[in-house]
Amino acid sequence: MDDTLQQLLAAENTARELVENAQKESDHLVQTALHEAHLQEERFQARVPEMRASYIEKSDQRAAQTVAEMERRFHERFDQLRKDAETHEESALEAAFHELLGAGKK
Repeated sequence: MDDTLQQLLAAENTARELVENAQKESDHLVQTALHEAHLQEERFQARVPEMRASYIEKSDQRAAQTVAEMERRFHERFDQLRKDAETHEESALEAAFHELLGAGKK
C-alpha cells in the first residue's frame, strides 16, 4: 500500500509540476503577446503623421484636379458665350435700333 501511495503522490507532484509549467508558459505567451501588441501600437502611432501627410497630399491633389477641371469648364463656357455674343451681336443691334426707331414713331 505504501508503494501505491508513493506512486499516487509522485503522480500528483508530476501533475502539479505540469500544471505549474503550463501556467508559466501560458503567462509567458500572454506577456509576449502583450509586448508585441504594444510594439505594434508604437509602430502604428509612429506612422500616423506619415499616413496623415499622405492623405492630405492626396486630398490636395484631388482638390487641385477638381479646381483645374472647373476652371477648364468655365473657360469653355465663357468662350462659347463670347462666340454666341459675337455671332448674335449684329442682329441684336439691328433689333435694338429697329425697336428704338419703331418706338419713336408711335
